[in-house]
Amino acid sequence: MSTQKLLGKVSIITGASSGIGAATAVHFGSLGSDLAIVGRNRSNLQTVQKQITDAGHTVKVLPIVADLSRELDTIDVVNKTIEAFGKLDILVNSAGILTKGTVENTTLQSYDELMNINVRSVFHLMQLSIPHLKKTKGSIVNVSSVTGLRAFPGVVAYNLSKAALDQLTRTAALELAADGIRVNAVNPGVIVTEVHKRGGMTDDDYAKFLEHSKTTHAMGRVGEAIEVAKAIAFLASDDASYTTGATLPVDGGRAQMCPR
Repeated sequence: MSTQKLLGKVSIITGASSGIGAATAVHFGSLGSDLAIVGRNRSNLQTVQKQITDAGHTVKVLPIVADLSRELDTIDVVNKTIEAFGKLDILVNSAGILTKGTVENTTLQSYDELMNINVRSVFHLMQLSIPHLKKTKGSIVNVSSVTGLRAFPGVVAYNLSKAALDQLTRTAALELAADGIRVNAVNPGVIVTEVHKRGGMTDDDYAKFLEHSKTTHAMGRVGEAIEVAKAIAFLASDDASYTTGATLPVDGGRAQMCPR
């Protein structure tokens, strides 16, 4: 994708303080989009903002500290974006958490916390953004997971949340197509981020997990956040003008593999 492909666009990117969200923010900045970057860690958001400006990109960047499990924070994100930029073209829902647990031992509290972030906040943010996206014929890209396409034991709530996100993507795509809004999702495989460690993995366990993942992905390696960011940018841009309701695997072939 050529530079300045998103020139003049205004994007909200959640989960932008780390991982895929941060990589997407930096990549969108390189493509000319003004940005509202959203996360819970102010210091990390400022680091991402500095990465964008240090790279020489002249886009405007608005860091917004928010906990998207809180309705008022979610409302604040959209209001501050419109106040700062006057419009919204692209919504990227990248915020998400992962918790371990089976059907037997996942607590309802853990389930509710995960679903509130991974599904409910996305649903709410889409609702709030749609009136603005109708004006710009904008697009939404949701960051799902290969776990939305295939079941994996030991992370049942996460699996459920991503399957729900995929169905939300497809349903919204049908409902909003007449308004000129496209809605798509990316479904990453194992990507090097902090999400697994935040979900409870030790450094040693994570290193072993990454090594094992080389055997579970057809391409023989795990992915990098920038590889997902580029797919998100494609779906968000006019290059994907005839694509809506898609759930695009960015997973090195993981979704096609059989357990072994």
